Amino acid sequence: MADEKLAKLREAVAGLGQISDNEKSGFISLVSRYLSGNEEHIEWPKILTPTDEVVVPYDTIDAPPEDLQATKALLDKLAVLKLNGGLGTTMGCTGPKSVIEVRNGFTFLDLIVLQIESLNKKYGSNVPLLLMNSFNTHDDTLKIVEKYANSSIDIHTFNQSQYPRVAADEFLPWPSKGKTDKDGWYPPGHGDIFPSLMNSGKLDLLLSQGKEYVFIANSDNLGAIVDMKILNHLIHKQNEYCMEVTPKTLADVKGGTLISYEGRVQLLEIAQVPDAHVDEFKSIEKFKIFNTNNLWVNLKAIKRLVEADALKMEIIPNPKEVEGVKVLQLETAAGAAIRFFDHAIGMNVPRSRFLPVKATSDLQLVQSDLYTLVDGFVTRNSARTDPSNPSIELGPEFKKVGSFLGRFKSIPSIVELDSLKVSGDVWFGSGIVLKGKVTITAKPGVKLEIPDGKVIENKDINGVEDL
Repeated sequence: MADEKLAKLREAVAGLGQISDNEKSGFISLVSRYLSGNEEHIEWPKILTPTDEVVVPYDTIDAPPEDLQATKALLDKLAVLKLNGGLGTTMGCTGPKSVIEVRNGFTFLDLIVLQIESLNKKYGSNVPLLLMNSFNTHDDTLKIVEKYANSSIDIHTFNQSQYPRVAADEFLPWPSKGKTDKDGWYPPGHGDIFPSLMNSGKLDLLLSQGKEYVFIANSDNLGAIVDMKILNHLIHKQNEYCMEVTPKTLADVKGGTLISYEGRVQLLEIAQVPDAHVDEFKSIEKFKIFNTNNLWVNLKAIKRLVEADALKMEIIPNPKEVEGVKVLQLETAAGAAIRFFDHAIGMNVPRSRFLPVKATSDLQLVQSDLYTLVDGFVTRNSARTDPSNPSIELGPEFKKVGSFLGRFKSIPSIVELDSLKVSGDVWFGSGIVLKGKVTITAKPGVKLEIPDGKVIENKDINGVEDL
């Protein structure tokens, strides 16, 4: 039955003129693995907690010598690659998420460019920036990148693969059934980075320039900056792959974690966990770390493994309903590739290297006095003694960036805030200071305005009378 399905699918895919032969064969390979049902299942009793040799504590590795030439030599072996395929739809934006303004009028992309420019200027190095787009973000990104035409850094863009969504009823590519617009297609997850880097010609270009490592990170993670200590360690130890992990908090219980399994280091995602063990997986006691998706990978090793078609990452089936049609997307994650590389390690890094902006509540953190901006680097305010950030929950009125910005005359001071929960039609004046635990709830149909300069500490506010 599976063979019959695959044969029909293969025939239909062959007739799709919109994608390359590489994309067609990559897609068929993914589907045939999925249909074979041979996905390896994790045997729970075999899972071991990784040792410090496997997940190296960041504070135990040596800093490279503070020497301009030595640092330049290290940086000349590096390329930085940001995953730029995501749209800012969850935050109410229509274009690439990386063009949301984060702070002082700078977008994610502006900050990334500034950071690399300041590194190259300081050390006389030539670290290039690569942006992996999806077909959703490609055109917009090309226009946006034009504004860096006079920048001193080399900026390369390439697209990750474009695969057809599969219409679940007949298990055929949706575009072959007449759905030819963008909704008929999907980008197959960031695990696709390795073949796409190769197919685009960018991998060979980097190798020809003497680059040895690529630092990969999500474009919305403001903490993912080039770290000389990590780069130095990998070059000296000849690690082909390094995943940055950081200690879990209760907010991260669903994040993938690293395990030792049958003699190799492996990523364990919640989707792979048997139902009986999900609570154990979420426990901070047993699985103490999670994947930040900051990855350092050796370029020659990528070439070797892609050429050998050896990167068979776990498949993540993603069923969706689009315009009333049930479709299936098969995706893979870049972190899952760790088990195919030699001398692969995790690196247990400080939480400061994980500062993603997934929602407007994260935007409030990075726009507040909790952080400052220097040379494109977002640095945490030393006046806050608590190592963890305040927990912020904003109601649906704040979900879209436009409405979020409109509701604050200025972002309140939160250096001494523990938690903030806002619901209803709430508006903030300027110069407000929030401390301790604060809850602000506007009654249905009532507009609640917090006046300028107000200091609110450990209070539940349900109306003007509570101010």
